[in-house]
Amino acid sequence: MKHLMAKIADFFRESDKILLILCFLATSYGCMAVFSATHYMSTYRPVIVQFICMVMGIAAAMIISTVDYDAILRRWYLVGILGLIPVILTFFIGFAPEGTDDKAWLNLGFTTFQPSELLKVCFVITFSTHLAKVKRNINKLKVLLPVCLHGAFPIILIFVQGDAGTALVFAIMVLFMLMAAGVSWKYFLAAFSAAVVASPIAYFFLLNDDHRQRIINMFDIDGDIKGVGWQQYRGRMALANGGLFGQGYLNGDLTQIGKRGVPEGHNDFIFVCIGEELGFLGCLVVLILLAAICLRCLQIARLSAKDEGKFICVGVFSMLFAQTVINVGMCTSITPVIGVTLPFFSAGGTSLLCLYLGIGLVLNVYMHRNSRTIYLHD
Repeated sequence: MKHLMAKIADFFRESDKILLILCFLATSYGCMAVFSATHYMSTYRPVIVQFICMVMGIAAAMIISTVDYDAILRRWYLVGILGLIPVILTFFIGFAPEGTDDKAWLNLGFTTFQPSELLKVCFVITFSTHLAKVKRNINKLKVLLPVCLHGAFPIILIFVQGDAGTALVFAIMVLFMLMAAGVSWKYFLAAFSAAVVASPIAYFFLLNDDHRQRIINMFDIDGDIKGVGWQQYRGRMALANGGLFGQGYLNGDLTQIGKRGVPEGHNDFIFVCIGEELGFLGCLVVLILLAAICLRCLQIARLSAKDEGKFICVGVFSMLFAQTVINVGMCTSITPVIGVTLPFFSAGGTSLLCLYLGIGLVLNVYMHRNSRTIYLHD
């Protein structure tokens, strides 16, 4: 008991309280938004699940942060297996909840679980380990190719699963982590050029009709407002309703009529519901909180004395950054709707728990950033 109390005291003394408070504020704001966006359902289950997962996530982050990340990285292969097996299971016993079009979930009976969210965190660990081992020779082609294959594997796996949005998030994570590892700009230029050349092939042969129509709709936002453009059309209406100060909490005209108003308003389009009820200022607070969390992750990356710690922080930052940019782009009709949630705000227990696992890793890097915290290893 005394040892446990000492560990708790260590945590509160050495942990990055700024990041933890920012995450708590964002999630609390998210719970409030989820409650409003599901108020029409006359059930408290979504917000109760969100609150429970917030508490569990904070507890998990605290526990993870007290274990030296070196010990976690040494078992990277176990972490990789933990992330891959549930994703592979979705190809055999996958479950598609109402409102989704791909079997990317597992039905656990009492709840559903989206394995790709856990895979993101596991990938940050395995890829950080790989990059740290080869960083000195990262620009040698024979070293870089296996690294790129490692990065491409989850992207391809999740895309084949049918979740193009999460596959894009993985791609952005790989890009930022490679940049942090010091990969030459010449390789990025070559990759970009190859992507441009291959884009017509991807458009016509890899994307399905729905994906293509969503891309077309991005350039002609009023072209198919009764089809694939319906959700974004209603989202624009809701944001316009909100104006500067909003229509008032629990009073959004479209938010409070559910799917007839803004489809997936409590999930992918939570930003729109916040905009309608709390206005531009409410959305601005969301963006400030998420930007502050992202910047804090980068600050901790700079504090890390080890490459592994830096890569972990950059990996978590890029995951949060990618999801935020894509989701806000979806809600404002800048990017296609590809099913990416807004970190800490969208309803979803799996997403929230796994986000806090990632935050726990960043807290871990902060707590073990120098020799001053060596007693934590006792």
